Amino acid sequence: MRTARATAAAVTAVIGAGMVAVAVGRHASDAALKIQPGRPLPTEPVLTVHSTAAGRIELTRDLASLRPGVHGLMGNGTHAVVGEVLTAAPHPADTVVRRLERVTHGTLGPRDKVWFTPQLHLGNPRDALGLDHADVDIPGELGALPAWFVPGDRETWVLTVHGLGTSREHPLNVMEFLHRQRFPVLDLAYRGDLGAPRTPDGLRHFGESEWRDLDAAIRFAVRYGAEHVILYGWSTGATMALHAAAHSALRDRVRGLILDSPVLDWEATVRALAGPRTPGALMPLAVRAAQGRTGLHNGLRHIADAETPRVPTLLIHGPGDTVAPWGPSRRLAAHRPDLVTLHTVPDAHHAAMWNAAPDPYEEALRRFLTPLM
Repeated sequence: MRTARATAAAVTAVIGAGMVAVAVGRHASDAALKIQPGRPLPTEPVLTVHSTAAGRIELTRDLASLRPGVHGLMGNGTHAVVGEVLTAAPHPADTVVRRLERVTHGTLGPRDKVWFTPQLHLGNPRDALGLDHADVDIPGELGALPAWFVPGDRETWVLTVHGLGTSREHPLNVMEFLHRQRFPVLDLAYRGDLGAPRTPDGLRHFGESEWRDLDAAIRFAVRYGAEHVILYGWSTGATMALHAAAHSALRDRVRGLILDSPVLDWEATVRALAGPRTPGALMPLAVRAAQGRTGLHNGLRHIADAETPRVPTLLIHGPGDTVAPWGPSRRLAAHRPDLVTLHTVPDAHHAAMWNAAPDPYEEALRRFLTPLM
């Protein structure tokens, strides 16, 4: 009897430990799988506003507040645009002064909490940029997908797809450039976005299921006059573009890919996003939980290993990306130098390659797009 009781206690302890491990893994993986637009990524520090003045804002000193270029600054009910660091402005050693370009929503004051975002604009293309557009609904497998269509003269359309922690307002950063090149642009909201259908499990799948919404957008574009499409994605939107170019029934209509900060190693991105609140010893549980909950790529870590581009591709990435390591981007470019061009941005955060250096970024876009027009 004592042996039976001891065995039962041991089995119960093992089962209990297993249940705890599952719960810990699920909780840790939530940081990667339940990211919401309008909230900071787990890797993004929340900063304090110390003061504001005409054309200036003083923020907590951090690597984030020292980022080069032009960025959105978001808080609870607040959005602003900040420019370069003003090194000559007087300030204490623990703060940074940046140019305050504009406050687009709400107000900013001392002690407000804010974080950086690559999104410079709020609202639709007309309200944000003065560009005429149509609100369209794209039939998707889970329901209607809202999108903005900005008309242009060309028969090749550009389909834009945002990524982690942003919305379809993020592609507005380059909308004026694309409009000057006379491309029609279809800017997509997809499953899990505000106004779009919910995902069945409430989780983000790093593009592995979401790509089918981009496939629906390709069908929509072809139905309404596009001879060819260029798929332009950021972060997991870039991953969606890779999947769609490989698997869409209309992949022969895909003329080119633009991949900004692509998530090519989902495991590394899960580790990055779960890392700030997950001890290193528990990280394998978070990775296994993420794969178990989503079936991520049948266990393949590197998306590009299975789906190497077959059309001209512009990769825009850099070593400063702590969410999607750029090593896989470099390997992809080296593997297909005949098709893939890598534009390196040295000091940019995830999906903020344009923000760090807009002019060189748009010149790289122009050079890539010109032969595809």
